[in-house]
Amino acid sequence: MEVLDLICNYWSEPLGVETLSPRLSWKLSTTVRGALQTAYQLRAATSESRLKDDPDLWDTGKVPSDQSLHVPYAGKTLGSRQVVFWQVRAWDQADQPSAWSSVAHFEMGLLAADDWQAPWIASPEGRTEIDHAVPAPHFRKEVTVEDSVVQARVYVSGLGFYELRVNGHKVGDAVLSPAFTRYDQTVLYQTFDITPFLRGGTNVFGIVLGNGWYNGFTDDVWDFRQAPWRAQPKFRLQAHLAFANGDERVILSGSDWKTAPGPILFDGLRNGETYDARRELPGWDVFGYDDSTWQAAKIVRSPGGIMASEQMPPIRVLQTLTAVAVHEIGPKTFVFDVGQNISGWARIRVRGAEGTVVTLRYSEDLDKDGHLDTSHIDCFIKSGDFQTDRYVLKGDGEEVWEPRFVYHGFRYVEVSGLEEPPSAHTLSGRVVHTDLASRGHFACSNPLLNQIQSAARWSTLTNYHGFPTDCPHREKNGWTGDAALSAEQVLMNFDPVAAYQKWIRDLKDVQRPSGQIPGIAPTGGWGYNWGSGPAWDSALFLIPWYVYQYTGDGALLASTYASMQSYLHFALSMADGGIFDFGLGDWCPPTGGPGAHACPTAVTDTAYVYIMATVLQQAAKILDKDEDEVAYASLAVKIRAAFRRHFLDLETMTVMGNCQTATACALYQGLAEESERPALVERLIAQIEAKDRHLDTGILGAKYVMHALADAGRSDIAYAIASQTSFPSWGYWLAQGATTLWEQWDGEGSHNHHMFSDISAWFYQGLAGILPDREEPGFRHIVFRPQVVDDLDFVEASHDSLYGRIACRWETSAAGLTVRVSVPANCHATLHLPEGYAQNLQEDQGDLDGEMVDRQGDHLVIAMGSGDYAFIVERGPLKSS
Repeated sequence: MEVLDLICNYWSEPLGVETLSPRLSWKLSTTVRGALQTAYQLRAATSESRLKDDPDLWDTGKVPSDQSLHVPYAGKTLGSRQVVFWQVRAWDQADQPSAWSSVAHFEMGLLAADDWQAPWIASPEGRTEIDHAVPAPHFRKEVTVEDSVVQARVYVSGLGFYELRVNGHKVGDAVLSPAFTRYDQTVLYQTFDITPFLRGGTNVFGIVLGNGWYNGFTDDVWDFRQAPWRAQPKFRLQAHLAFANGDERVILSGSDWKTAPGPILFDGLRNGETYDARRELPGWDVFGYDDSTWQAAKIVRSPGGIMASEQMPPIRVLQTLTAVAVHEIGPKTFVFDVGQNISGWARIRVRGAEGTVVTLRYSEDLDKDGHLDTSHIDCFIKSGDFQTDRYVLKGDGEEVWEPRFVYHGFRYVEVSGLEEPPSAHTLSGRVVHTDLASRGHFACSNPLLNQIQSAARWSTLTNYHGFPTDCPHREKNGWTGDAALSAEQVLMNFDPVAAYQKWIRDLKDVQRPSGQIPGIAPTGGWGYNWGSGPAWDSALFLIPWYVYQYTGDGALLASTYASMQSYLHFALSMADGGIFDFGLGDWCPPTGGPGAHACPTAVTDTAYVYIMATVLQQAAKILDKDEDEVAYASLAVKIRAAFRRHFLDLETMTVMGNCQTATACALYQGLAEESERPALVERLIAQIEAKDRHLDTGILGAKYVMHALADAGRSDIAYAIASQTSFPSWGYWLAQGATTLWEQWDGEGSHNHHMFSDISAWFYQGLAGILPDREEPGFRHIVFRPQVVDDLDFVEASHDSLYGRIACRWETSAAGLTVRVSVPANCHATLHLPEGYAQNLQEDQGDLDGEMVDRQGDHLVIAMGSGDYAFIVERGPLKSS
């Protein structure tokens, strides 16, 4: 057994850790089947040299435990900026120890407000009481270092966005930092190791600031222009230098920094960026630059929020797409197609005379004449240009440029002002989003489903920019309902936990004392009385609950528990006879417009409040809050009874609204008794057949229907829905050239929305059959329940859990069915073979024995420990015992 992949709070060797008891996890690797950890030993020290013989921070000794995830640090109290080196070894079920793992480390951030010595500073000319932005300010400070630096850390936050440079080099590869928060509640900072950037002699620290979300001067319908935090861009920086002779030095932002405007004349997150290359400041960030005309920076007010380390993946430029086509639409005006709907910006390579202005306009659509069409996405921006960048040439040969403090949603870029005929290499699409690591894979023999999976992944990634947005162009808002509906597929496809932890904090930051939350987070004050309600607000409950189920980590449930209680108290104040009806419903059905859903909002609202009570009941159980568990269980029973009394007609077995969403809601949300489920499933199938096996739902019903069918073992019907190519369907979008998921079935609105993306979760769960077990969360126990449909020859899916890789592949042949599964070490699994495949069961290594195989109803069930397995079974019914 080998111990590997040590992580701290979901990070490999993080800087800036702020949790006082960081949670430590590791994986086990072995070729032995059925491998389990029976004990571990963890040791930690202040240096790697002391770790082996004198672990001066913590030595657990041998701990009899199978826990390999989320082990809380319990050694000596850690202080600000402290470095901790740690390693682990584990014992297997034969009580044989592994070798010690490789050494990992983590480093604490600035843990107390008093640790911050640096003031906030800004340009003395910054203003916000205007309808346009001022040029992006540059700041510099020269620092003389007389001894060799052995370690240097910088703690920095720049609002709205910033870029840090040291001695002419950009520090880090993040862009659009820090992530957006409600700045008067929380301000994020980053920690960087700048040791490699420093040298003996004079060093130069440089900062460039953009407006970002902090100075949102654009007039929009969400009133960010009136945000209470809004002010001119500002930053604070604190660098700690340790020298070989043992001395330390602290470099601080302050009025001794100098500032001047630069070539970024305008940057508005919702408008675009204008860059005048003639106003560049060559060498401004290196020693020897003449800054005698620069002004002294001024010390300014804090944004007001608590400083917190940005412990989530940063936004990065993650791909560069070469244009796949370019066509001319007018004199010196061309449209480039990068082949994929993305978030980010364009990078251009141009030549021309000094002062030539090249204008870039971005859109995801073209009109019938091949011109840009922004009519679906520019309607909510009330001032300035929409998604428009400008570059003014300096006239010095080939010039390469890309924006720095904005991002757009687009596939097509209209470029005007070119003085030379372009090529495909004139423009590249830069794909920019939060760097969520990929954890999932799905593929099958139907190319259409693979395209839908690709579109769902693209829509997810291009709608995460420090928080989950609805779309990357029209709104860029953190709609709660969209995030809640997508969360399960996100947890299967990616590693979003650290990002979700940040966003749930955003939700808590905008929660009112009454418990109410808005429909978007962060918000400057909009969305409390429109766009919210139980279906959307359920994100506060469901995302921590999903994180627990998919990772086994209850920390987010614990930290959100009081906020969930507060919200539920608010929701109960809105009850009318046990029924709730105060939010958005099954948004964006096929016809009638976004709000014209057939399912009464009271049905879905009441169901979600029931789910909130059950989540709080489960959270109370996990957190050992016995009285709360009993109280919330009782409340859930009452809400469920009210739902059934008001909405469920037991004589006709219909749910009020008598539509797909209403019927599936009762099934999916657990509001029907077990004895009632078969009749409701038949009702749902009849409603689907009446629509020629198409959905007739909005975003809520789209999730309910697919999972209700899978739970009933009817993924054949769900597959028929998923494989449609006529309206309304996912395939209908793809048939029109979609590369991301759309907002509305009829193609109106945004063409990059992720709110219909839960179909990807159904791919993993309803077809490949990979499911977590609530009783052993985090995939400690894996449930494999593959569902074979006649039109598919194979389905394969995998998920890199915190324990390791989980995989299931099934394929059919004339001989029967082959199911291959992978179970990581320290886990066990149960495979439910599909009904109708029960003859001559074999396992490729011949390890099948009677203890592994059981029968459950009309199908075979196989229990197994860790390892890779291949089961072959012939078609035929289960023989009577």
